[in-house]
Amino acid sequence: MKLYYNPQSRAAITKWMLDECGATYELVPVSLEKREHKTPEFLKINPAGKLPALVDGDTRLFENAAICLYLADKFPEARLAPRIGEPQRGRYLSLMVYSTSQLEPSMGDHLMKLETQPQRGWTDFATVMDVIEGEIGDGPYLFGDWFTAADVMIGSMFMWARLWGNATGRPRLEAYVDRLQARPHAMKMK
Repeated sequence: MKLYYNPQSRAAITKWMLDECGATYELVPVSLEKREHKTPEFLKINPAGKLPALVDGDTRLFENAAICLYLADKFPEARLAPRIGEPQRGRYLSLMVYSTSQLEPSMGDHLMKLETQPQRGWTDFATVMDVIEGEIGDGPYLFGDWFTAADVMIGSMFMWARLWGNATGRPRLEAYVDRLQARPHAMKMK
């Protein structure tokens, strides 16, 4: 597998997932400054010209949620996802999609100090934080003691916010992020 990578991009999320899977992979450095992500060669891998991009044989993937879903299923021994048919699978899939359809855009509005407009299709950041706090419940992770790809996707968003100097101000969410950052393979931005 090859991960097209720049540590200052969302590819750091995919790298975290690969490391949690115990996958063997090659990092292919991509210079954003040199616009290597916009070359014709790269656009054959990811037509959006963005990172991350993952190549696994003849399979080409882009977008973190898709890549994390793929990797969790490819490496079932890592136990990063409920298997198809398990009762938790629906909640897991919902959280994976929620990370990109609600959490990420509402957090973007919050960080840019924009009012979230309901017609844009996502809710405000305070509501998203309420939802995530409820999903954490009493356990250390979204599925209690079980760390999953949903923690990678949801947790990475709060890690990014923290890197930008924006703590949530919510003790339960901050403790969740602390637990994620303490994991040996946690997302690194270098």
